Amino acid sequence: MARSAFRIGGDSVAPGKRKTIHLPLGHLYTHNPITMPVHVIHGRRDGPRLFVSAAVHGDELNGIEIIRRLLARRNLQRLRGTLIAVPIVNVLGVVNMSRYLPDRRDLNRNFPGSERGSLAARVANVFMKEVVSQADYGIDLHTAAIHRSNLPQIRANLDDDKTRELAEAFGAPVIIKTELREGSLREVASQSGIRTLLYEAGEALRFDEVSIRAGERGVTNVMRSLGMLPPARARKRRHEPVVARASQWVRAPASGIARMKVGLGSHVKKDQVLGRIADPFGDAATQVTAPCSGVIIGRSEVPLAYEGEAVFHIARFESVKEAAASVEEFQSTWDPDQNHGSDDSAPR
Repeated sequence: MARSAFRIGGDSVAPGKRKTIHLPLGHLYTHNPITMPVHVIHGRRDGPRLFVSAAVHGDELNGIEIIRRLLARRNLQRLRGTLIAVPIVNVLGVVNMSRYLPDRRDLNRNFPGSERGSLAARVANVFMKEVVSQADYGIDLHTAAIHRSNLPQIRANLDDDKTRELAEAFGAPVIIKTELREGSLREVASQSGIRTLLYEAGEALRFDEVSIRAGERGVTNVMRSLGMLPPARARKRRHEPVVARASQWVRAPASGIARMKVGLGSHVKKDQVLGRIADPFGDAATQVTAPCSGVIIGRSEVPLAYEGEAVFHIARFESVKEAAASVEEFQSTWDPDQNHGSDDSAPR
């Protein structure tokens, strides 16, 4: 029996074809139309339907480049199932280089949205109705917030065996079990039975090559795990992801100029000095110390801190040494200055 066409936004994509569809989102003040671009690759053969989304927060740009590179891969010609790629969900946020929509709402707290609600609710409604509801699985690509950076990590519901399997397949060095946030895309998708991973890596308004390279490979790893792409050539994985049992923010004990001593991926011990905060002259410096042993998975990138502001994010593990080794291998694998050989499935 021949596979039926995939329908989205009043358009259709035949089996074995690919097409970019522009979902209407209203108009600018100038009456120019706004659309959300969605690229659909509808395989000739049956298989899972996966959505991959980026820029739900308009200043988080790494995912846009991850999806661009993903769509250029030659092995998508052999795709089973359907890939729904949305590089820019929050179009107005990207235009304004802002995390938020022009109404100052966070799109990722307004799902599932509504047709008659706020601007954020209307954008969320279009995305849920046309994209998410048609998928079996999802991967949502994020970075840290403005002036912060995150070590590449997967956040997921690890109580679900299939979701955990996909999280491990992605290949990020760290997997974190996180609670679902009310109004988030991951919460609403999960409630609808659509298993969704959240990839966090890098910094807002910046491209980070390690995060991008690892993110592109991670998405293709998940697609292989789902049977959407042929298996990769056998090769031993150089690092195994480790699951954090908890994470903790370290907050500035005083206001002042922050001088950080440790970077992302650093293995730290309880009571280790992570940095110092002092006035501009360096007098009366206050130490920032680690409340626990673990690995730095997030940190502030601005040398200015207010008392109580989060400056480091530490993940705790059963075996910190094992986690540190995983991070070290990961960073070595994806260092753009290293020559790790070619990938026959990638564009040249």
